[in-house]
Amino acid sequence: MSSTLFTAQLHPGRALGFLVLGASLHDILTRLKAEPQCFPRLELAYSTENPVKEPVTVNLPANGLRLRFDGPEQRLRLVEVLDFTKNHIIFKDQNTERDLVKPQTDAAGDEPTFKHIYQRFLGPTYDGEFLPSSDGQSLGVYVLSYPGVAFTFPLPESAYSPDKDVVTLLSSSTKPAASMAVFNGDSWAQGRKSLWTEVLPSIKTFAPLAKGKDVVSDEISLVKIHGGGKLQLFKRWTTNSVWISLGETTPQELVAELGPPDAIYRKNDQRMYIHQIRTASHSRTRQGGDDPRPQGDSTDTDQSSAHATSGDSDGDEAVDDDVVGNLSGECFYNYFYLGFDVLVSAPAAPSQPPPSQEQSGLPHKIIKYSSADRLVASKLILHGNVPGSYPFNRHRRCRWEIAYLDHASPDSSINTETAFTEIQKHLRTEWQSIYSSEAEAISKQRGMVLNRGWGDSPGSSIEFLGGWEDSSAHVAQGVGPKRADGTEDSTTTLYGFPGLVFEVLKNGYVSAVTVF
Repeated sequence: MSSTLFTAQLHPGRALGFLVLGASLHDILTRLKAEPQCFPRLELAYSTENPVKEPVTVNLPANGLRLRFDGPEQRLRLVEVLDFTKNHIIFKDQNTERDLVKPQTDAAGDEPTFKHIYQRFLGPTYDGEFLPSSDGQSLGVYVLSYPGVAFTFPLPESAYSPDKDVVTLLSSSTKPAASMAVFNGDSWAQGRKSLWTEVLPSIKTFAPLAKGKDVVSDEISLVKIHGGGKLQLFKRWTTNSVWISLGETTPQELVAELGPPDAIYRKNDQRMYIHQIRTASHSRTRQGGDDPRPQGDSTDTDQSSAHATSGDSDGDEAVDDDVVGNLSGECFYNYFYLGFDVLVSAPAAPSQPPPSQEQSGLPHKIIKYSSADRLVASKLILHGNVPGSYPFNRHRRCRWEIAYLDHASPDSSINTETAFTEIQKHLRTEWQSIYSSEAEAISKQRGMVLNRGWGDSPGSSIEFLGGWEDSSAHVAQGVGPKRADGTEDSTTTLYGFPGLVFEVLKNGYVSAVTVF
């Protein structure tokens, strides 16, 4: 398959084309998969034992690019150009546009030399650093840094001297740059120290990306679970937060605070109903949908990418009076780009508050409905987007924290990156007083095995959303349910506690948590 040349403008310290530092792994993969002619091959590399803490790498071999994301937040931290002949990179300085790399069809050359970078591109800079070869070879690497961008040049160890300046060292060399890195920092030596932990600037402040686009809702950086159906959602790059009270918050309030959902799925599958009592769920009568199929395509994240780039008005149509006011419209609001789904259904009391919680410190309002046919938020499904999990890249990663366990773990919060064995230990201690015996607690908290790869697999911890028939397309792009060794790993285990259901992977990390 012939690919289209990747042409991109370099923005030192911020971006290479649409590859903006701080963008989420979900956003970038969705964009890449939407342009298969330009990006025919995607390779995902991650730690199978610790995929939520170790960096995640996306290799684009046909384009000579490598993208690196941190594990906890899944934010783009580093863009590397490893082969200059497979792309066309330009740089604009005021009104002047210059080529860093020219297309292969141009006889002038494909790879940047030091003289080209110095004379026509970025100009003088401070001396860089020499990195000797780690395998004992005579050829080392000289790193030439500018603010937000760095180049590596092969340099014989015998040619390097700390007394020589950068011009003396590199001007006599005819070897072009071997690679380029786009990062956040004044120099590579300074930037790499905080590469994985630096708080990156908001992508909404990156003018070239936002130019001509409608305003997109703020991302949710953290969801604090307070128990008793109370959740606090913190908005990224702001000091603002919004509360959701299960059983009270209306669809109109959701849309006002979070924007319209990316898709709406009318739920109709009752196959987990039998387990509601065992998982300490609510006792409301469940309303099954009449439609045998979901309304619209809510399973392909590629199709929902328009939400982040074009601000289509389809989402506004999804929240009309027929949807939010009709009981038969019980459905999921899918927020793929925020990392969670919301089930809206008939009003009912949420789960009981945790024993140790002091209710007086939480906002609480009692809404009494005169009509039972109104819909309210009744569950939130928070998705971890863990590499190697079956539904990987359906949602952006949503980070959460169990706030009512802070007293049990004062040194560190119980959150998205905590191994489930640790979460389970603290939750058992918190809820032990509500059970009549240890045997009852163990019985209620035992795991239930689930296989998402068999037929119409579930799309959440305790609800079946369906729509996984097209998962083979994700495998073809190299970012689907296959593990690094090429085998499928679609089996998970469900564990229930009052108000919470965890979906746990074989490596012990939580793939999703349902709050009700």
